[in-house]
Amino acid sequence: MKPTNKKLNATFDQTLALIGKARESHAFSLSPRETGTITSLSTGIARVSGLPGVGFEEVVKFPGELYGIAFNVDEDDIGVVLLGDYWHLHAGDAVERRGHVMDVPVGEGLIGRVINPLGRPLDENGPVIAEMRLPIERPAPHIMDRAPVTVPLQSGIKVIDALIPIGRGQRELILGDRQTGKTAIAIDTILNQRGQNVLCVYCAIGQRASAVAKAVADLSENGAMEYTTVVVTEGNDPPGLSYIAPYSATSIAEYFMEQGRDVLIVYDDLTNHARAYRELSLLLRRPPGREAFPGDIFYIHSRLLERATHLLAELGGGSLTALPIIETEAQNIAAYIPTNLISITDGQIYLSPTLFELGILPAVDVGKSVSRVGGKAQFAAYRAVAGDLKLAYAQFEELETFARFGTRLDDNTRKVIEHGKRIRTCLKQPEFEPVSVPGQIAILLALTGRLFDNVPLERMREAENAVRAAAAEFPTELVQHLNSNDQLSKDDRETILKIVGELLYTFSNSSSIIPP
Repeated sequence: MKPTNKKLNATFDQTLALIGKARESHAFSLSPRETGTITSLSTGIARVSGLPGVGFEEVVKFPGELYGIAFNVDEDDIGVVLLGDYWHLHAGDAVERRGHVMDVPVGEGLIGRVINPLGRPLDENGPVIAEMRLPIERPAPHIMDRAPVTVPLQSGIKVIDALIPIGRGQRELILGDRQTGKTAIAIDTILNQRGQNVLCVYCAIGQRASAVAKAVADLSENGAMEYTTVVVTEGNDPPGLSYIAPYSATSIAEYFMEQGRDVLIVYDDLTNHARAYRELSLLLRRPPGREAFPGDIFYIHSRLLERATHLLAELGGGSLTALPIIETEAQNIAAYIPTNLISITDGQIYLSPTLFELGILPAVDVGKSVSRVGGKAQFAAYRAVAGDLKLAYAQFEELETFARFGTRLDDNTRKVIEHGKRIRTCLKQPEFEPVSVPGQIAILLALTGRLFDNVPLERMREAENAVRAAAAEFPTELVQHLNSNDQLSKDDRETILKIVGELLYTFSNSSSIIPP
């Protein structure tokens, strides 16, 4: 039935009434918007005018979803560090304030992902699912919120766990010349956290794309990406991204630490981080100091590494262990950046190019390496069997130098040298082969008991593998004792020495080969 004009008029009146009510009930939300313009551009830096209310380290937005951080807040203009590809920007483009500092997404969804410092995915696993966002710059925990370092962080590397131990919540520097195995030690330590209830964050700062791809592939092939987050900036990325990378990675790690979990973070490496900050500072015309680094170069690393700690039990008891990496030049550990980092951290692992060239891998120089905290967190069994090992190794290195002159050596000196050669051989370890705690204790106990001294050097690798295989078959109760902080009892010591002694006797008195 066709509606009449009266019905149409009534419907029209009702519609107008509804629109009027909607207009009356709607509240307009007005928010001020502050915009400025780009005055000049250079490599990774933009000069901006027209933002009088911007604050230090506030995020500003450029066209094309490009963000930057206000670094220099001067009276006339602002120096902004750009965080992305800036080739499309031009002088005169609009710049908008965002009203907050730089933050990064955090949460369980980041585990197993490869992201950039802004939290954007670099893998092919879809968008990053975050639970919240945290500022990349956060104050370090207060002194009264920190607990002593009491639990070891096992690296699976014999020379480190025995002689330069690392505790959960410690900051242990890894330094050495280029291509001496610094990253390999960090990756091996991450691989050894499998099944240890330790989450890992690997932060690659300004690395070659091929090196980053290899590290991610190694982590994936060995099942470590299940508990690891990788934060990446490549060598061709703007210096601003390399600068914020370690701070973003630390905020991701702190989220898990504040939940009461143990986290390991690797900064690879802070040499590139310092160079990126120097580049930004020079472009921003900040006053240069020693080696053209700005005056606050120490502070950018100290405020970063002070965030690594072990929290009190009432705050969750979580820990954040930091392994910063530094590259030295011509073995000069007294250079500007290395000395800064050595003074900030709780010890250092020094890798010697001389040992690397001799094939002694990992090329850890025991004499120049130290752990100022980890000894207190080391398992009691290690302290019982490795106490004299460092001294014996140092005596061997000194005597070995004299022996090269061809002098006649007495029997006792020859025994010290032969014993030292076996210590050196046992401390060698291939990449991606972490050794369990029982395996390390068995090898170290055999070394201190001089059970390896009668094994020919050419069969040492084979004998060590046999000891590791035997340690995997230790009784459950013995394994539990070795993996705890209990003292190494006399019965446990005798049990291990009996098993290992019978095994090594076969190697020293027979030509038969025992498979590993």
